[in-house]
Amino acid sequence: MSDLNRIKVVLVEQKRTNKWLAEQLGKNPATVSKWCTNTSQPDLHTLKKIAEALKVNIKDLLNSCNE
Repeated sequence: MSDLNRIKVVLVEQKRTNKWLAEQLGKNPATVSKWCTNTSQPDLHTLKKIAEALKVNIKDLLNSCNE
């Protein structure tokens, strides 16, 4: 199974941490870690909040199917 999201990549590009994102979203850091390692995926509502926190388009957080 390929990685479904690019959350970790965008965090690195912005020099942000999982802990920072967890604080922005009011989520447990372990949950954010699972998203960053693609162990689990955020729902669409949460993905929108992640995009807002990182000031990126939600499409920037998703890998295309043919990557």
